Amino acid sequence: MTTTRTLPDPVKAPKIELHVHLEGAIRPATLLDIARRNDLPLPVNTVEELTALYEFTDFKHFLEVWVLTTNCLRTPDDFREIVVNYAAEAASFGAVYLEAIFSPAERVIRGVVGWDEIFTGYVEGAVEARERYGVTVRFTPDLYRGLDLAVAEECARTAVRYRDRGVVGLGLGGMETAAPAARYRSAFDIARDGGLALVPHAGEGAGPASVQEVIDLGAARIRHGIRAVEDPDVLKQIVDRGLVLDVCPTSNLRTRVVPSLSEHPLPLLREAGVSCTINTDDPAMFGTDLGREYEVAAMLGVSAADAYAAGVAGALCDEETRSRLRELGGLSIG
Repeated sequence: MTTTRTLPDPVKAPKIELHVHLEGAIRPATLLDIARRNDLPLPVNTVEELTALYEFTDFKHFLEVWVLTTNCLRTPDDFREIVVNYAAEAASFGAVYLEAIFSPAERVIRGVVGWDEIFTGYVEGAVEARERYGVTVRFTPDLYRGLDLAVAEECARTAVRYRDRGVVGLGLGGMETAAPAARYRSAFDIARDGGLALVPHAGEGAGPASVQEVIDLGAARIRHGIRAVEDPDVLKQIVDRGLVLDVCPTSNLRTRVVPSLSEHPLPLLREAGVSCTINTDDPAMFGTDLGREYEVAAMLGVSAADAYAAGVAGALCDEETRSRLRELGGLSIG
């Protein structure tokens, strides 16, 4: 702990976070409360038991627990609440802009809630978050690998309908080996034709071929992408195209994608000239927060200023917002 204190304290610096799953950002006590009020009890009953459940053996185990615990979310008020709560937490660490992820299809295919109830809850939460905490929240909802294509296309159409209310992109998550990203090309085309960007997960649980695939599909930014370091050609394409990677150090350790912090590829990515944002991913499930991730990033050679500049470059916002973010971060306009 003392080693982190010898570094420049990054906690008060302005921050941009582009990769946080709102379902995985719900602190255990709140998640238990939501489950009780929806009469959908979790497999555990206390904060301590839920925290213990978050000891993951690998990435697949993490996904299993994620589905098991987050499907107690059912109402627009649930979705609104988790946006506001995370905005408050992130603001306490200096966050001024968030691009938050949510996974609507999982709830819709279970028949418990409709598309509009989910999206409305989230976008209304963003309005409240801005009013109460001054944080701008935009959304990049996720499809997941293995999802039925017709459902994926409907999700994309719904996301486009909410473009004017803060949805800026469409993502793809889940187990990278479950299905190729190209299977969802038609859904991505719907999103792109409607003005949304493509922001898939890749190069996390699978190797550089996964990153190459989403580059070929026209990714505007890549969530994780860290295994691109294993292929010099893929790495060069990322640099040449100016693609920003959303790096989540603690997440990579907790899902055992990276064996140890000393082996994390973030320094190699930065050495190659890749712009990397710093993010929590699923902070409640990984026992981290935005301040801690910036401390870890500093240990790996990425300053708060570096991460902020990458966030400005990678954000899927309008130019007015980007200019405001540059000013907040003390960046030159040119």
